[in-house]
Amino acid sequence: MSGPRAGWVGLVTGAASGIGRAAARRFVAEGGKVVGGDIDDKGLAELEDELGQDAFVGARCDVTVEEDVAALVELATSRFGRLDVVVANAGNGTLGEIVDLDAAEWRRVVELSLTGAFLTIKHGGRALRAAGNGGSIVTVASLNAVQAGRGVGAYCAAKAGAVALTEVAALELGRYGIRVNAVAPGLVQTGMTNALWQVPAIVEEYVENAPLGRFAQPEEIANVIYFLASEESSFVSGSLYSVDGGARTRRYPDMIAAFERAGG
Repeated sequence: MSGPRAGWVGLVTGAASGIGRAAARRFVAEGGKVVGGDIDDKGLAELEDELGQDAFVGARCDVTVEEDVAALVELATSRFGRLDVVVANAGNGTLGEIVDLDAAEWRRVVELSLTGAFLTIKHGGRALRAAGNGGSIVTVASLNAVQAGRGVGAYCAAKAGAVALTEVAALELGRYGIRVNAVAPGLVQTGMTNALWQVPAIVEEYVENAPLGRFAQPEEIANVIYFLASEESSFVSGSLYSVDGGARTRRYPDMIAAFERAGG
């Protein structure tokens, strides 16, 4: 197989839906076993039923709670006997200009999208280091890590921080043969982004600002995550892979203005 090694085991946070679910499916399709964490118990149960408990095990995990993340890593190693790939995918955003944004909402986004990535890398990296077999860590950042947008200051800051964290982790863990990389998706049609489809003008603006002229499906992001997990990227570390249809070459949509025009 083209994965890191025969019988490899992966861990994916935010696995119940969207990009995380697509990544888990891709890993299992390639012969891997996956432990998925999420706060969506129903979504995890559905994925367990789909993939089978011999290949996928879900567990409730709030990535902002260190004990939850540590327990998820422990579950992977105890259930499947090893850990080879860690995907820090859980995250979410908010909409509001900086001068109007509630500090509690700022902290919620940063805790989930940045601290959650930190805790996943921390405990996943410890397990990979202890195993002594190398491995791969992939963080899911965002187009907003490199492209500013009105009203998404908290998300931009958190995702830019996640990219910097990825680079530091690559620097620190490289001596153990552990590679650490990030992907930066543009607009992806997932449960998290469904609200955007209620305002067609916003989706149209995203599409207009992507040179490829469309938005992505979760499987397209999962393909790049899998590449970074596999031996096909064996000399890639500390890198950010944009998966945005070229959107970073243009401008970010003004979502606040679009919602205002739609009466939102």
